[in-house]
Amino acid sequence: MQRRSGGRCGKHEKATTAGLRSRWRLSTLRHVQTTLRYRGRDINADDIVFLKQLIAESKGCSRREISKRVCVAWGWVQQNGTLRDMVCRSLLLVLHRAGEIELPPQRFIPRNNVVIKRRPAAHDLDRTPIETSLAELGQLEWRQVRRTADEGLFHALLAEHHYLGSVRPVGEHLKFLVLAGGRPIACFAWSSPPHKLDLRDHFIGWSKTARDHNRHLIAYNPRFLIVPWVKVKHLASHLLGHMARSLPTEWARVYGHTLCYLETFVDTERFAGTCYKAANWISLGKTTGRGNNAPTHAQNRSLKEVLGLPLTKDFRAQLGKLP
Repeated sequence: MQRRSGGRCGKHEKATTAGLRSRWRLSTLRHVQTTLRYRGRDINADDIVFLKQLIAESKGCSRREISKRVCVAWGWVQQNGTLRDMVCRSLLLVLHRAGEIELPPQRFIPRNNVVIKRRPAAHDLDRTPIETSLAELGQLEWRQVRRTADEGLFHALLAEHHYLGSVRPVGEHLKFLVLAGGRPIACFAWSSPPHKLDLRDHFIGWSKTARDHNRHLIAYNPRFLIVPWVKVKHLASHLLGHMARSLPTEWARVYGHTLCYLETFVDTERFAGTCYKAANWISLGKTTGRGNNAPTHAQNRSLKEVLGLPLTKDFRAQLGKLP
């Protein structure tokens, strides 16, 4: 589900599949007005002219500084007012690799955080079994751990105990640890949702324009883990219910807007999704098992059940609003 464009610049640059598709589109810049849609923005020939002029006027500026200037000029900001700097830098790199603009030389090659974070540091935890009732478990503590000292523990638990391993959420995202008696018992990751998901899009009934404008009102749950030494009946659905009530408030605090819909996938070859359904999540059907860029119509991965949870009665009206 996760995709990230990237790579070294200069002589080490290698165009990704997405970059090649973008290059094909960009080759038509001289013939049509709109040639590339990137993260909800149409890039046309006039935009290319503007970018070339801005780069020419930014002598001595780094690529980071140029991307910030572009964000300011285009009003390209997140809901909380933060510049969409990383998205803009990715776009500029796509255009640079396609030969449409020329960025200044890269000043340094950033660390590969994917490799660095691939093996989170081990943590010495109390793994004494917790086998009790939900009532006797006691009061739970919820911590939003993104960019905190507990973020490493969050990733270590997922890496060791989740069948998919740890996760690097994309876009807007939050990470939660749940503790009982000071001991971590569960992890939740939430992120921006997939751009296109036929079962969800049909269920909501929104237009493509509305989807591009309102997709930030949806949060996707790529990871949910209860550590294996915890055996508490009904705990999973209880945690999901609490998460559905508290997540919109925390999302609004961090990102400046609330949420009206949650979604996730359940691997039907491993799980039945019982805890989600017990927490009132709705089954929308199963995926085709092909992935977004499958070369044929043959199934090449396990089927996933798509589950959704409306958070408001008027979620369709909110998600269907046009700009």
